[in-house]
Amino acid sequence: MKDFDFRAAETTEDALAQAGADTAYLAGGTTLVDLMKLQVMTPRQVIDINALPLRSVRTGDDGLRIGALERMAAVAGHPQVREWYPVISQALLASASQQIRNMASMGGNLLQRTRCGYFRDVSAPCNKREPGSGCAAIDGVHRAHAVLGTSDSCVATHPSDLAVALVALDASVELRSTDGPRTVPLADFYREPGSTPERENELRPGELVTEIVVPALPWAARSTYLKIRDRSSYEFALSSAAVALDLKGDSVAGARIAVGGTGTKPWRLPAVEEALTGRPATRETYEQAAERATEGMRTLPGNRFKPTLVRRTLVRALLSLGD
Repeated sequence: MKDFDFRAAETTEDALAQAGADTAYLAGGTTLVDLMKLQVMTPRQVIDINALPLRSVRTGDDGLRIGALERMAAVAGHPQVREWYPVISQALLASASQQIRNMASMGGNLLQRTRCGYFRDVSAPCNKREPGSGCAAIDGVHRAHAVLGTSDSCVATHPSDLAVALVALDASVELRSTDGPRTVPLADFYREPGSTPERENELRPGELVTEIVVPALPWAARSTYLKIRDRSSYEFALSSAAVALDLKGDSVAGARIAVGGTGTKPWRLPAVEEALTGRPATRETYEQAAERATEGMRTLPGNRFKPTLVRRTLVRALLSLGD
């Protein structure tokens, strides 16, 4: 770990005023500290923001609002989140271990870096870590890597389960800088790698995530998160699906669907949603709609199983919500 200047902020204004171009904010530290030890991230200044008043879970007629510093475990166990937005609770419970969920913040989870082994190995070329050096995963070990949103510069998979659930529910993040606040839909917050994979999101230097906003969606109570992985605990997704389903009698009146473990960012599937809407809520409908999920997929030799796995994950998730 390289030397850095450490400070603690008492207020949001204080944190923003102290931040510079090479500053990292410290909340739970479950990603940042690991990457600093590996010298993948080497900020010159670290600002502890845990004293900021950004912990809350509020529900109402306008939806759900979660403070960025609220811990994952607290949100996962919140009674109203579990009842009205089970897809969020389930995505959180499928993430990491109980100990990490007790430490990790909601905002930090959304900003975590990829788990690509080449990104974390400073001896390997990685365009995300060192622009222009190349992508070792393309010709290397890429079984767990992305098949949606990839480029010739990067095939790293986005790691967050929570982000997949939130993108499915049209959530936004509220951001704050010295220029003032702004709100960005989470689906637009994350960037595809293109030729600049080092730019993972729309967060500006020194800007803070302050709150997560999920709009009201009455039928979000019929939602689920299904995660397929190599082992049942503390493992990242090979494929996952966040699904909210509006059933009217025996028909699908509406659907919200996003997938994880397969994209360079949380991947919304509007074509699948459209294929479901107005159709009978049956296995046949779900299987036909799931075929649309693989449009645009670009596989590599080691992850050619993923299109089939994504389709099966979606069908299983949909069936769990009623047929």
